[in-house]
Amino acid sequence: MAATQHETAAAKLDRAKAEARRRVDQAADDLVRLSHEIHSHPELCFEEHRASGWVANVLADAGVPVQSGVAGLETALTATVGAGDLTLGVCAEYDALPVIGHACGHNVIAAAAVGTALALDGLAQDFGLTVRLLGTPAEEGGGGKILMLERGAFDGVHGAMMVHPAPAESRQMQALARARFEARYQGHAAHASMFPEEGRNAADAVVVAQVAVGLLRQHLRPGEQVHGIVTASGDAPQVIPERAAATYLARAPRSDRLDDLLRRLYACFEAGAVATQTELTIDETALRYTDFRPHAAMTDSYVRNARAVGRRFGRRAGQRQFGGSTDMGNISQAMPAIHPLIGIDSAPAVNHQAEFAAACVRPPADRAVVQGAVAMAWTMLDLAADAGIRSSLVGGA
Repeated sequence: MAATQHETAAAKLDRAKAEARRRVDQAADDLVRLSHEIHSHPELCFEEHRASGWVANVLADAGVPVQSGVAGLETALTATVGAGDLTLGVCAEYDALPVIGHACGHNVIAAAAVGTALALDGLAQDFGLTVRLLGTPAEEGGGGKILMLERGAFDGVHGAMMVHPAPAESRQMQALARARFEARYQGHAAHASMFPEEGRNAADAVVVAQVAVGLLRQHLRPGEQVHGIVTASGDAPQVIPERAAATYLARAPRSDRLDDLLRRLYACFEAGAVATQTELTIDETALRYTDFRPHAAMTDSYVRNARAVGRRFGRRAGQRQFGGSTDMGNISQAMPAIHPLIGIDSAPAVNHQAEFAAACVRPPADRAVVQGAVAMAWTMLDLAADAGIRSSLVGGA
């Protein structure tokens, strides 16, 4: 009897997976069109009005109810299919980068997430599953997921996932804790030739700080990173700059190490102020992103299903692990979560390059939309069907 029940459950799961795949294949043209539309109209963080609207329209046209403007964010949305006691979230990002547009492939992320929801509409209920799509704006610096988490949009979600484009496949992005800060110097302007002794050069303060940061780099611990830009440094060469500013990012493998790295970095900028007798102000200008805590069982399930739909894992010779920072890390600290990378065959182009943006609407990226949607849908079905994993997810909420 037990064997018969097991076979029946396995057959039910197989049928559901086949139907989920059929639904994604049926919607493939719409999903790819959505990806290309978002890509062709890049919008910056919290300004993704067209992108979020297109995501909502595809879902609504398929009969999936959508709630827009959630968590007090105009471009955030949620959509729900199923009504089971296990709730799994799939995140749709759709913001772009300044100048180079969708050079991180958020158009692919959004379309794959929509495909996951469409695949499980009408199937989730049979597995005691609720699927919540979360349209999460402003990943590129704004921390939209953090705001949505704090304001209740993730309440009741037992686990969350998404796929992120990259040059090649990977089980999980190496996500670093990250802080963004602005350093501003205030000096005194003076004629650079007639009265230089009356000036206090704010631009020189930035130079001193940059030199100090450069020297600090030899002492950084593995995984720690520092990078930044000068955003103001004077207006005319004959006038000693009275104002200068720089924006920097600091990253570390863990949040506690990030605190220590920031302390050392701030000392470098203080050195600039001391050397030039200028006044320094430092402010963090974005929400902090944490490191990522991947859920092992969810990861294993995704990898199995991704392989089953044709994705190929395994690091090639000379390929290093891809790393960065994401507000999905903050979600992983609050609930089980995964953030696998889905390859779009872009090499040698890598994320945040114009060439990578171009690759995000080529056939390999279109395949990633469809296969990523199927893999995530199958993963959700597996998690719901596995009594042990299901219990750990629901019981851990």
